[in-house]
Amino acid sequence: MEVLKLAPNETMQVHEMLNFKTVCMTTSKLMEGVVFDQDLKKLLEKDVRQSMTAITDLQNLLSKAPTIR
Repeated sequence: MEVLKLAPNETMQVHEMLNFKTVCMTTSKLMEGVVFDQDLKKLLEKDVRQSMTAITDLQNLLSKAPTIR
């Protein structure tokens, strides 16, 4: 059975998406504390939950990246 690996450029792109999603999630989490509108707060909480799922998925995808020695 052949093990599928990411190409180096794919690895870099997934890493960039992971960094971007982490920054977005951190921003949303920090904004939850300063927002008073309950609808906006719910949207931010939903964004944090979805971002955490996306971050986990991207980390799992990065586990298929080739190791560089």
